[in-house]
Amino acid sequence: MLNLSKKILVAIDGSPQSDKAAEEAVRLATASGKRFKSRVFAILVLPGNRAPSFTDFMPSPPPTERPDWEEKRKRIFYVVEKSAAEADVPLENVVVYGDPAEEIMAFAEQEEISVIVIGSSGAGRVRRTLLGSVSTKVALHAKCSVYVVR
Repeated sequence: MLNLSKKILVAIDGSPQSDKAAEEAVRLATASGKRFKSRVFAILVLPGNRAPSFTDFMPSPPPTERPDWEEKRKRIFYVVEKSAAEADVPLENVVVYGDPAEEIMAFAEQEEISVIVIGSSGAGRVRRTLLGSVSTKVALHAKCSVYVVR
């Protein structure tokens, strides 16, 4: 049986699958009861490692420094924030850069996460093809339990 009494990490990217995963992570936190005081961490991994392109020679601010960042951030974290607030579940949002699967697993290990909740697919078919299947890599290699939401 999964130990859901400590920390739950949900990987989000703004896709419908990650919204379902966010709702499920909050449900798991509430199902463990107030006595266990489960906490949810929502992680968004932004691209950090990629092949150089022509635009690399033109100054471009990181995504978190662009004018539209706050609106995008609100949209991506909306479902998990709303679900956690309604259920009175402690939530911490985290934004990191790098390879999604690697960063999710590194954060889980660093924070001693009990279970990772992740959608079965991400933001799009092309993106999944380029990045590989994040959920599969996490499910196969994470050191904690992984709950894949369909």
